[in-house]
Amino acid sequence: MEVGEDIVIVGAGIAGLTTSLGLHKLGIRSLVLESSDELRTAGYALTLWTNAWKALDAVGIGDSLRLQHDLLDGNVSTSTLSGLETSNTSFKVKGNNGDHEVRRVKRNLLLEAIAKELPSAYIRYSSKVVSIEEAGFYKLVHLADGTTYKTKVLIGCDGVNSVVAKWLGFKAPTFTGRASIRDKEREDDPIKMKQFVLSKLGNVYVPDQIKAIVENTELDSIISSPLRYRHPWELLWGNINKDNVCVAGDALHPMTPDLGQGGCAALEDSVVLARCLAGALLKEQSEETKGKGDREREEYKRIEMGLKKYAKERRWRSMELISTAYFIGFINQGNGQVTTFLRDNILPAFLAGLLLKRADFDCGKLRIS
Repeated sequence: MEVGEDIVIVGAGIAGLTTSLGLHKLGIRSLVLESSDELRTAGYALTLWTNAWKALDAVGIGDSLRLQHDLLDGNVSTSTLSGLETSNTSFKVKGNNGDHEVRRVKRNLLLEAIAKELPSAYIRYSSKVVSIEEAGFYKLVHLADGTTYKTKVLIGCDGVNSVVAKWLGFKAPTFTGRASIRDKEREDDPIKMKQFVLSKLGNVYVPDQIKAIVENTELDSIISSPLRYRHPWELLWGNINKDNVCVAGDALHPMTPDLGQGGCAALEDSVVLARCLAGALLKEQSEETKGKGDREREEYKRIEMGLKKYAKERRWRSMELISTAYFIGFINQGNGQVTTFLRDNILPAFLAGLLLKRADFDCGKLRIS
């Protein structure tokens, strides 16, 4: 069965839902395809920095989320060897884009708040994309259940294993050699995983409260996630967009969590993408356009230019965030003599300052010119 949709978004995560909401606010319908049978609200909390709140305000849901999450005052770093404080960074400072705002947000509340603003018909669950095919000015998106969507615009927000990113020519994200153990769902051997974490904590100075959290965590709430990222130079010459296709969120810029900007960057992407795409789709046809073929061709070109504008805005910002996150992780997780010395004596204040510096960014409003 073939179904026509003007805009198809693959993935109902932060980027996919927010892009759909941004378009909806501008009067444009889209369809979000999600492989799971319901909204994937399970998972760990995430830190939303100043840039993320500006994006949430742009799509109109910032204030409702603020009511449910407290402001964070600052960040304190300590040496894992001595236990002594190495830096103390206040978040109550002004940046180039106004006061800083940092809150720890529950992922389920964030996704539910976005989805609540969308008509239910905008999200189709149990819709796994298996292949993409070109068809003139359109793309055919084939699902595992046999359904095919014929669309004018295809947006990949389908995470680190993105089918759309693969179609654009991106390689699979690179494993960093590190793993993150988080609170989510059962793994094969959560007992050994918990013992491993506690043994690591026993070798360094960690406050008793932190150890207590790990000790009290239920075994069925532990998951180990390999940390992967995209080499920043891949974004320099890679195809963020091609024809009427583009990627956003983790499909575009998978990064390590050391900067706390993965979800924030996805929100930025969504506002910029909705703005650029709406600017292309809402532009009136030229007077010279006559037949259906001419109209399709002109609209296709406008979409292509809109996505190129989006890619231009997001390319360097994405490269900057990926690189900074990797650098912070390399220093903070390194166990060599040089990196340990730098981490405990030279770079603490600098590294902490990078968190605020990269968050001092405004992706702009949804308004189109």
